[in-house]
Amino acid sequence: MNKIFKVKVNDTFEFDLKSSDMVTLDSLQISKSNYHIINNNKSYKVTLEESNFDNRNYVISINSNKYNVQISNQLDLLIKEMGFSVGIVKKANDIKAPMPGLVLSVNVIEGQKVKEGETLLILEAMKMENAIGAPKDGIIKSVFVKNGGTVDKGQLMIELA
Repeated sequence: MNKIFKVKVNDTFEFDLKSSDMVTLDSLQISKSNYHIINNNKSYKVTLEESNFDNRNYVISINSNKYNVQISNQLDLLIKEMGFSVGIVKKANDIKAPMPGLVLSVNVIEGQKVKEGETLLILEAMKMENAIGAPKDGIIKSVFVKNGGTVDKGQLMIELA
């Protein structure tokens, strides 16, 4: 299946990429964060400077030029299209299911302190595993889902205090 990603560079340029686009790149991983890429007969030295996987934000350096990159997958795009917004969620204490799915793992317990962006649970929806992160710092007040359980769109999964 060809996955689609929306890539935003320096909050200015937007690109639509398919997972098949990555196949056309000739890339070699030199170290944990350094790559050598050849694309259209041009050579690029790429370094991953910073990464925030949960928020899908990265800082990369290509031939010594730094770029801030944000990558949105199909679920991110669907959530945005449905009108959900990070700003609204940050004020809420309820973490609700953005769509129907299967709870693969619950990573928190009641009374646990969590930091903004920390993965609370993994939800499988549309054949993709999605990390549901804490919208803000807080304490887990209640957990309403279990590993292997299913959720409906809008169902309360976790409540923060």
